[in-house]
Amino acid sequence: MPNANVLEAKKAQVAELKERIASSKAAVVVSYKGITVAEDTALRKQLREAGVHYEVVKNTILGRAADELELSELKSVLEGTTAIATCADDDLIAEKLLNDYAEKSNKGFEIKAGVFENKVIDADTVKSLAKVPPKDVLLGMLAGGLNSIVAGLARAINAVAEKEGGAAPAEA
Repeated sequence: MPNANVLEAKKAQVAELKERIASSKAAVVVSYKGITVAEDTALRKQLREAGVHYEVVKNTILGRAADELELSELKSVLEGTTAIATCADDDLIAEKLLNDYAEKSNKGFEIKAGVFENKVIDADTVKSLAKVPPKDVLLGMLAGGLNSIVAGLARAINAVAEKEGGAAPAEA
């Protein structure tokens, strides 16, 4: 039987992790096996600067937090070395940064799974989400598309007006 103090400390870890996952827009679970301390320090710095909380966790602690959040499917990837990255501000920054790092690393650092919109997603889905352009780029693409539609409509109206004798449409 574990010491009461140790048990309380573990319960506090589970509660804190559960709260962080619940309040985050997304979470990514990775295996950090094979990276050096210097590489890990550089990765942590990059994540911290982007507003991502990254920490190594015990599989049992993350498993209990997943159970309490009704994300038990996450437990299937909890073996070996495990770290979790969460971000409360940006939907996809953790996915992008960790996927980029995993693609550059050939040492065993890999994405195991993730949580997005309170659902467990597999590693392939995390990698797909990492490829989605940032929100401001998507909004720019949308604005450009809408602008081209409006410009096309204006050209069509102008062509009709010119075809009917060059006169502007009569006002009512």
